[in-house]
Amino acid sequence: MTQMTRRAALVAGAGLLATPALVRAQTVRELTFYYPIAIGGPVPRIIDGYCEAFQRETGIKVNPVYAGNYGETLTKAVTAIRGGAGPHFSVLLAAELHSLRDMDILTPFEEIEGAGDLDAWTRGFFPAFMANSKAGGKTWSVPFQRSTAVYFYNKDWFRAAGLDPEAPPRTWAQLVEAGRRLTQDGKWGVKMSSSAGNGQWTFGAMANQAGHKLMNDAGTETYFTDPRAVEAAQFWRSLAFEHRITPQGSIEWGVLAPDFLNQTTAMIWSTTGNLTNMRTNARFNFGVAGLPGKDAPRTVVGGGNLYIFKNASPAERAAALRFARFVAAPEMAADWCMKTGYLATRPEAWETESLRRYTSEFPAALVAKDQIPVATGELSTFENQRVYKALNDNLQAMLSGGKSAQQAMADTQAEATRVLRPFRG
Repeated sequence: MTQMTRRAALVAGAGLLATPALVRAQTVRELTFYYPIAIGGPVPRIIDGYCEAFQRETGIKVNPVYAGNYGETLTKAVTAIRGGAGPHFSVLLAAELHSLRDMDILTPFEEIEGAGDLDAWTRGFFPAFMANSKAGGKTWSVPFQRSTAVYFYNKDWFRAAGLDPEAPPRTWAQLVEAGRRLTQDGKWGVKMSSSAGNGQWTFGAMANQAGHKLMNDAGTETYFTDPRAVEAAQFWRSLAFEHRITPQGSIEWGVLAPDFLNQTTAMIWSTTGNLTNMRTNARFNFGVAGLPGKDAPRTVVGGGNLYIFKNASPAERAAALRFARFVAAPEMAADWCMKTGYLATRPEAWETESLRRYTSEFPAALVAKDQIPVATGELSTFENQRVYKALNDNLQAMLSGGKSAQQAMADTQAEATRVLRPFRG
């Protein structure tokens, strides 16, 4: 067992002592854990290692099931639960909170035996990450695989284009100027994804960059026709049709990292979850920066939370919560951050000796943490996938030249209004 795992286990073990005797007496031998694999790299091996460490400390075997991307994992989990053989807990998009509540498949953490001082524990997470965790006065999930959108840029390419590699774009105007100088010889200045399942994340960041939030906290209303949302859409469209620094049409999420590593694009808007991938595989000098905004950097949070399902027995729910506490322990969260690039979700993890040493050697790892104060929550509504589809379909039509920004936003709002009408009381 590594020193990191031993220290994390001590923290996790403290939570076990608070578990009521009745629950402790109920033997839980195994748990099933659905986990989304949405990026490259050694993530399954890391998760396997955490599950093995948890078993050594608690005697409970956690069986991870790698179920595809976030959307596929959601579909598989819901199908299995409704078929009577579902997972006990899962990592799913934090933004699915309202839709999952509506499905009535979640257990609020307050109702799990042995939860202990839940308020004190949840207050220890960054508030921006808890924005998609609580609703109706209850805690429905806790942050785990969380990120902010950042951009990676090729410092060597910047230098060759006469740009300062230590002064990446901070505003939309600066992004356009840099993109014009970097787009040449069939290579693009910047790329960001508009594909199904990802376009809403990119657009959520752009809306925030224009000073706008796309939905209300209750998840019952959307605001796509607000002038600031239209302005964000117009800016995105202009990158392809007016400034010509990004391709027209839809760009798949999966091509961003390879295109950057193969040096066919100078900048990509991506996730901190790709940080370790870039550090390991880039054969050139690269930088990491907060997404440029209309006037100053602004971004969006994203990624997955740990949800516990009501189909689990009371003892299984308590055991799943033990696992959630185990991976949130400071040393474990720090380890996760260093191995993947995802953010350690609790400030105390950033004060550990291991993460302090890591960030002193690799300052790029601090970029995402430092921009949390200017991040907004990801688009999250009831019937989330239907609203996402409406937005992504219209974004792709807009970026392919089939619709203006105004029409794309109007059509998205019309469909979102129709979908959300039953939830507005």
